[in-house]
Amino acid sequence: MTAMRFKNALRFLPAVSIAGLGLPAAGLAASPQPWQMGLQPGATPVMTAVNDFHNMLLVIITLIAAFVLGLMLYVFWRFSAKRNPTPTRTTHNTLLEILWSVVPVIILVAIAVPSFRLLYFQDVVPKSDMTIKAIGHQWYWSYEYPDHGRFTFDAQMVPDEEIKKGQLRLLETDNEVVLPVDTTIRVIVTAENVLHAWAIPAFGVKIDAVPGRLNETWVRIEREGTFYGQCSELCGVNHGFMPIKVKAVSKKQFAEWVTRARKKFARQDTEAPEPENVVRLDPAAR
Repeated sequence: MTAMRFKNALRFLPAVSIAGLGLPAAGLAASPQPWQMGLQPGATPVMTAVNDFHNMLLVIITLIAAFVLGLMLYVFWRFSAKRNPTPTRTTHNTLLEILWSVVPVIILVAIAVPSFRLLYFQDVVPKSDMTIKAIGHQWYWSYEYPDHGRFTFDAQMVPDEEIKKGQLRLLETDNEVVLPVDTTIRVIVTAENVLHAWAIPAFGVKIDAVPGRLNETWVRIEREGTFYGQCSELCGVNHGFMPIKVKAVSKKQFAEWVTRARKKFARQDTEAPEPENVVRLDPAAR
């Protein structure tokens, strides 16, 4: 565990994780698995904190449920008609009423403090090392790298008939987003036409893409690998066919990929030739 993850673990009061119970952790790093339990293991500090907070809540709610169940069973036994043929006429118990009011407040405060801390941790974008822009279309994503030559490319889902062995159906894209590990990355998200949502579970990221508006979030990927997500906003008939594929590589590999991508996805700024059958009118003749 890195120093940053250890710091987050202490900050958000983690409980014992049950994510991927009975399954190898490596198989859960990038995509959902059959019979998976819990959340995908986090690949970023944000997702690690989300997972820890989730596990803490799981412990709290389990203890509450066990206490209430035990209390109900005791009441059924202690105050049954057989054991208590003459019921008491007591209507108030000051100590009991104070306890069942104060204890829930204490529990809610114990939940609220790490919850607000986590919300702030997710929302505030730290000083970033690079920026990428994700744009939602009907129905695919396009990406721009403004800090590396402003090249752009589209990432469309690979259809079933073109899926190769080892690829994931409905999650593969023809072009993948490549990002460096151990780098704070600012992600700007918008849309061209309708609402979309850029979401990758292993990153702890889910942010709306709104036409005419820029939303932002951040990621810092802590290990190399391929990670998958999907559009998480009902955006139309092909909503389920807008996958997101991110490949996290070393900084050296990323620099090499940028060199190739600048050539592969170079902008075409020249204007297309005008069709021959277009007839231009003299403005004075209008």
